[in-house]
Amino acid sequence: MNALRLGHIDYLNCVPFFHYLRSTGFLGAVERGVPAQLNARLAQGVLDASPSSCFEYARDPERYVLLPGHSISAFGPVQSVLFFSPRPLSALENQRLYLTGESATSVNLLRVLLHEFYGWRQIDTEVPRQPVEDLLAQGKAGLLIGDRALRARRQGGVGICYDLAQLWVEHTGLPFVFALWIVRRDLMTRQLAALQQLSGQLHQARQHAFADLTHLARQYASEHDWIAPAELENYWRAMSYDLAEDHLAGLELFFTLCQRHGLLPHQVPLRFVPAADSAAQFS
Repeated sequence: MNALRLGHIDYLNCVPFFHYLRSTGFLGAVERGVPAQLNARLAQGVLDASPSSCFEYARDPERYVLLPGHSISAFGPVQSVLFFSPRPLSALENQRLYLTGESATSVNLLRVLLHEFYGWRQIDTEVPRQPVEDLLAQGKAGLLIGDRALRARRQGGVGICYDLAQLWVEHTGLPFVFALWIVRRDLMTRQLAALQQLSGQLHQARQHAFADLTHLARQYASEHDWIAPAELENYWRAMSYDLAEDHLAGLELFFTLCQRHGLLPHQVPLRFVPAADSAAQFS
């Protein structure tokens, strides 16, 4: 059984998955990056598995399977997928919106929200060469994710702040799934036991993390002097790292709306790494 090569989203929201992963017995390689980088490395075969944008899975579901039971989701404000605007959304149509290039999921969530729930017909967007933060300071409207979004909100002075997960939940009543644990499907024939073991190790790692969250928040806040320990702990507690029936319902609705608005060309089947006692049922 060869060691797996994992991606690690280089944001604070991934700490509960990875801080204690080595202590569960995981021996493989871990490579850090923003979601868009990890998506590309998965597609290229550089990585075997990664917490990665749900939209990456949807783009090519025949290439991937999912680890069951794991996600990065929100049942309300996620605090780190934020659209900043100098004016209300109702006054922004036909104006250019500046988007992060770090995540396809958040970008397409914004598009779905504007089309489906705010009635926008046309959306003019750009991924700028300069930092989105600079454009926000100039009074432009833009999307930030991850630690950059957390920092921008704390610093203030960037207009109205819309939390996209909160908007989704308000309009649908369902959680939003930002990231899934995505696995290259070709591993199923040669690394099934390792993938099943990884799923259990991830459960153990995050259970340990949430049993020790206050200590972890102090440790990581000391390494990131822009966030206080209590804020960081509350941020992690606002997340959901499970993937249960309500998560799957939210995920399927998002994929359906992406297809409705021309963001995906096809329906998206959800396929999972089977549990050890059902491996023979996988096809």
